[in-house]
Amino acid sequence: MEKNQASLLLQQQLKHLCKNPVDGFSAGLVDESNVFQWSVSIMGPPDTLYEGGFFNAIMTFPEQYPNLPPTVRFTSEMWHPNVYSDGKVCISILHHPGDDPNGYELASERWTPVHTVETIMLSIISMLSSPNDESPANVEAAKEWRENRAGFRKKVSRCVRKSQEML
Repeated sequence: MEKNQASLLLQQQLKHLCKNPVDGFSAGLVDESNVFQWSVSIMGPPDTLYEGGFFNAIMTFPEQYPNLPPTVRFTSEMWHPNVYSDGKVCISILHHPGDDPNGYELASERWTPVHTVETIMLSIISMLSSPNDESPANVEAAKEWRENRAGFRKKVSRCVRKSQEML
């Protein structure tokens, strides 16, 4: 039952995004037979280090969606304090609902079933604009962001160039 409800909700969200595209990203299914795995492309936000980049990611939804969050993993190279080295995005709204066992986040900052693909993607675009180096997924990127902005900029520029070459 849960899987059918999740499937219907995801189909509705995909249909809505196709009819009403949102600036900054595009989304579609990786495989037409699996509504639980989406391919997303994020345009690097204007006036950020990521401007001009086209970054691809896979969004994987659990059968318990919207009660549990999807995971988002960049398949394009990404250098960012809130992206693990394997590409997995680490932002509060993608963390399981409820209290943070580590005490870093309020329950209200974590996943709630009101989030949609659109709100997730807009949060990721916002993350690219303003990295959170307080609780980083990529410690090296966070350290470089804080201590060597020129080096950080250089690595991000390389990621942007690589993403453009993949078009």
